[in-house]
Amino acid sequence: MSIERRQRQKGTVWLVRWRESGSSRIRTFERKRDAEAFEAKLTLAKRQGDLGHLDAGRQSLRDFLEQWWTLYAEHHLSAKTLKLYAGLRDRYLLPRLGKFELRRLTPEMIQRLQVDLAAEGVGQETIRKTLALLQGVLERAVEWGHLQANPVRVIRKPPQGRRRVVRPLAPATVEAIRDRLLRQGRVRDATLVSVLAYAGLRPGEALALRWGDVGDSVLMVERALALGEIQDTKTRRARTVKISRPLAADLAEWRMASGRPNDAALIFPMLRKGTEWTDSAYRSWRKRVYVPNAKAVGLEQPRPYDLRHSLASLLFAEGRNPAEIAEQMGHSLQTLLGTYTHVIAELRGQKRRSAETLIRQARESSGVKNVSHEAV
Repeated sequence: MSIERRQRQKGTVWLVRWRESGSSRIRTFERKRDAEAFEAKLTLAKRQGDLGHLDAGRQSLRDFLEQWWTLYAEHHLSAKTLKLYAGLRDRYLLPRLGKFELRRLTPEMIQRLQVDLAAEGVGQETIRKTLALLQGVLERAVEWGHLQANPVRVIRKPPQGRRRVVRPLAPATVEAIRDRLLRQGRVRDATLVSVLAYAGLRPGEALALRWGDVGDSVLMVERALALGEIQDTKTRRARTVKISRPLAADLAEWRMASGRPNDAALIFPMLRKGTEWTDSAYRSWRKRVYVPNAKAVGLEQPRPYDLRHSLASLLFAEGRNPAEIAEQMGHSLQTLLGTYTHVIAELRGQKRRSAETLIRQARESSGVKNVSHEAV
């Protein structure tokens, strides 16, 4: 380490030179005593083996975000989450904080960001997600040695919006939707409703299914469609789901009606192209096909995703072990019990009922049968 005096046009400056990890480093000070104080700090840090931390955090948030995105986000986050985070990053974080060094980010700056966004009319949920993103990014900065502490941790964030209460659809309601779809000749869509409701799949999981995933008694759920691309499931784990006999019949008849495609073919392709659904195609189907038919049978604010709750309700009605239900739904046991607390309470003390019996009774009452070949 050394201190050098340099004469420049604006006056005298003092340079502190040192080596770190085999590289030469330099720092400039306007006053000699500041340079001497920094040199003393370097000497102490070197003795304690903590020299790297002394100069940490000089990277800008913009540069670190790019590094975080490549090393962490792309490998751990789903395509939908990446799309959401990219919007929050580009719209709210980079324009306001991107130029600042990591070590210059303070709780006061983060708090000011929150106040400014609210003043501009940004919604509380968007602000919460923006701060959650920033906290996650800076958490990696701490882990990777760029920061000593995360300044976002101490910020009181907007509370999370109230979660929508899960209201499982009864088989009678599911069959009423299927009936309307079949009467319109939408056999593929009626079978998709069956898979969502009676196999408990997420829409993206159902749309990624291939005929080879259908076994004699189980569905193999290994993939999910997200933003038009086949990826891992939400939990990044494969699982098997038992197929009830009514659902098995629906799938078998739909395969026959589709011309008996091979195992590599998608079960639910885009009809005209035979390929995976694009994100816009799914949104259009949800808006123009599913929602109108669901509303026609009395549902308010219907979502295809809500169909999957029907399986959980049916399995609870059978008296199945919660751990087994969680496995089939692709949930942790804690998430399952937290999501369906009110369903469990409503079924407590009631007589156990077979899911297959309930589905069959609903079909008999509504007049809905399995897929007919003539409807294709």
